[in-house]
Amino acid sequence: MDWQNKRVAKLPHQYRPSFKRQMTYAGSLLAAIVVAYLLTTLIIGDPEQKAEPVRMSKEFSAPVKPKAWYQTQSPPPTMILTPDPPLFPEVPDQEKALPYEEALPKETYVPAVPETMPDPVAAPAQVPEPQIAAIPMPKLPHLQQLPRWRQFAVATPLIGGKPMISIVIDDMGVDKKRSAMAIDLPGPLTLSFLTYATKIKSQTEKARSRGHELMLHVSMEPGSKAVDPGPNALLTSLSDEELRRRLRLDFARFPTYVGVNNHMGSKFTSNRKAMSVVIEEIKKRGLLFLDSRTSGSSVGAAVAREMGVPVAERNIFIDHENNIDAVHAQLRKVEQLARRTGAVIAIGHPRDVTIRALREWLAGIEAKGFQLVPLTTLVMLNTKP
Repeated sequence: MDWQNKRVAKLPHQYRPSFKRQMTYAGSLLAAIVVAYLLTTLIIGDPEQKAEPVRMSKEFSAPVKPKAWYQTQSPPPTMILTPDPPLFPEVPDQEKALPYEEALPKETYVPAVPETMPDPVAAPAQVPEPQIAAIPMPKLPHLQQLPRWRQFAVATPLIGGKPMISIVIDDMGVDKKRSAMAIDLPGPLTLSFLTYATKIKSQTEKARSRGHELMLHVSMEPGSKAVDPGPNALLTSLSDEELRRRLRLDFARFPTYVGVNNHMGSKFTSNRKAMSVVIEEIKKRGLLFLDSRTSGSSVGAAVAREMGVPVAERNIFIDHENNIDAVHAQLRKVEQLARRTGAVIAIGHPRDVTIRALREWLAGIEAKGFQLVPLTTLVMLNTKP
């Protein structure tokens, strides 16, 4: 080690190693590395960072059709199991909210022979025997012998001579906020729950506890390819076996519904072969069918009658226009038709203006001389024993 010390001693002072000088050199080197990194990042860019997509000007960009809300999930499920956005989103101007529905007919439909329209004068004072069970359903032998649509019907004593109105609220269950608002409306209403709604059991249990009657709202193929009917929809292109498989999924969603009506379906309900499969499955389970009549060419009600399935048909949609004045105008048409024919089936949706209009209208329905009844009451009065 002496020879090393002698060698260092011979070096000029500025080259002799010292701790201070070594720290200075290390700091300079570190600073040089940092500066080089910053310059590289500014000039070349961070290789870890994803490049921003090139945005074309509006005049050159091609229009892109937005995906349906449930298709943005990855992967798109057969049944929706994740939280879902509202069907009719909250927006500052509710009239501009986009409905989750195909275009609804504006006409008032009255059958040429009103098979489902009872005479208000001849209406019996009470629901025909046997008495329908209260909620929850007791397991009594004579009730279990009834078809399912009567087991889960809501008992409603009739007041002779009063025109009857049945209000059906479709598209229930997915927009949970507005579905809860609809459930809180005075009843009895008939609430039809979309088969792919989540937390459907708790929602339907609450609806039953509020005295409402329940339906299964089954998605069917619309006429326009631009309208998405949702997951697990019934399509005319499917085999009979696949239609039955999808229906089995739908029927297993919750237990207390009285029947089925179509969500959309202007194309599907016009196809006799496809509807025969659906009505056959409905008949096997002792249910009724409500034809929402989203198309004037629907054969759903005709096929149901041919196959001996209890059936009813929609007369009026009350909210094809999403503003309060239009809904009130439709409700006035409901009253006029009820006075003329004795009974009306009107369909609405869980929308802000619809719920507000119904809350006001339902408060005065008895004073106007009408009786609010569930759908099964009208079906029961026109079904042969």
